[in-house]
Amino acid sequence: MSTEDSLTRAEELLGRLEAARAELDRLAQEEGGSPERALEILSELSELAKSVEEELDRAKREAEGDGPQS
Repeated sequence: MSTEDSLTRAEELLGRLEAARAELDRLAQEEGGSPERALEILSELSELAKSVEEELDRAKREAEGDGPQS
């Protein structure tokens, strides 16, 4: 995967992260919001954040010329 591919993937993940965060905000504004759904969203946010970090690390390694690493 190239640096550009990793950065594109990170941008896509950031978009998903922002959408999940916005959903959590909406849920918090609603009366009687679902605590179960809030926990699901928080879990999703955590996983997305980890994925973004992995993609950015991958892009950094590629940019530094170390090549792909597993």
